[in-house]
Amino acid sequence: MKIGVLLHSASNKAGGIFGATLGQYKALYQYCDVKPKIFGLHDELIESDRLQWEPLPLTISRTTGPRSFGYAPELVSAMRRADLDLLHVHGLWTYPALASSIWAQRESKPYLTSIHGMLDSWAINNSRWKKRLAGLWYQNKHLRNAYCLQALTGSEADSIRAFGLRNPICLIPLGIDIPEITSSTLEQICSQNILLYLGRLHPKKGLNNLIHAWQVVHSKKQFGAETWILRIAGWGEGTYEMTLRSLCKELNIESSVQFIGAKFGAEKERAFSEANAFILPSFSEGLPMVVLEAWAHRLPVLMTPQCNIPAGFERGAAIEISSDVEGIAAGLKTLMSRSDAQRERMGEAGMQLVQSSFGWPSVVEKMYSVYRWILKKDRMPDCVYSS
Repeated sequence: MKIGVLLHSASNKAGGIFGATLGQYKALYQYCDVKPKIFGLHDELIESDRLQWEPLPLTISRTTGPRSFGYAPELVSAMRRADLDLLHVHGLWTYPALASSIWAQRESKPYLTSIHGMLDSWAINNSRWKKRLAGLWYQNKHLRNAYCLQALTGSEADSIRAFGLRNPICLIPLGIDIPEITSSTLEQICSQNILLYLGRLHPKKGLNNLIHAWQVVHSKKQFGAETWILRIAGWGEGTYEMTLRSLCKELNIESSVQFIGAKFGAEKERAFSEANAFILPSFSEGLPMVVLEAWAHRLPVLMTPQCNIPAGFERGAAIEISSDVEGIAAGLKTLMSRSDAQRERMGEAGMQLVQSSFGWPSVVEKMYSVYRWILKKDRMPDCVYSS
């Protein structure tokens, strides 16, 4: 079974999607009769990250024009030469979505599209006029003609239907590799407690409100707030990080907020191992891999309902916060008020949740069954909903 995997970025530039797709297709290659061929667009991180795809073949196409759109003149030809049975497209609103439609029309073969949170209300309203134009030009046709759409969560499936799409939906979460935790890994290097944010620096992540909430909690001088440091590990485009740094200076909390830059690979593992808790105050997510990674490192988590992992609240692995300043501040107070033992129990509950629901064997078994169904080699699997 020759599956093409189409990504806007096949490097850490893609954030959590990179780790999730990397793990998924390596697992499919290892456990199932699948031979994935990866296609992506050139970016500044691909040369340092491309070896991670081995032994899977990776084809990178150069782009011209705005990188945000990603027009790659050779992309369709490269996919056609690969003699694929099926194409799996990850993400919307850029040239790869248009290229997949062209490929499907010329090859008369099916494609599956993973939405990755890009149809929820916040995402649709962000740069709304550009997305309306993209919809009229190519995106709506791409979505309608997909053989199946992948939703990572039930909430995302609802967003797909709310957008007016009636394609079959396969409900399959992302998976994660469970790191090996040793006694040395669990040692805290910093004498203070560290609350970690790790991810893209973007307004939708709620970081402005987090910094304001951090100032509110620290100004109260309660709950042991003075023993905590907010550590922001991330990457972004433009001047957003400078905006956040200026806000910290304006609020006079520079001494308790650290910006430590982008962290990948071993450096990311170290950032998790040094942390005591994790926070994601996001306005919009699909299924945030970084929360699963935090739980895999046995960290208690603060997150919004928009992170779409309600089981985290149900299992006692996460504290629910709203994305406004007051809601984040309340969550910070709750976290800081809990004992070390209580926070450790939250982290252990998160680890158990990840092991039971997000391990690769169960995820790739479902994905493999969807591929077989699309290629008419098996019946429709139970994870696919046609209504």
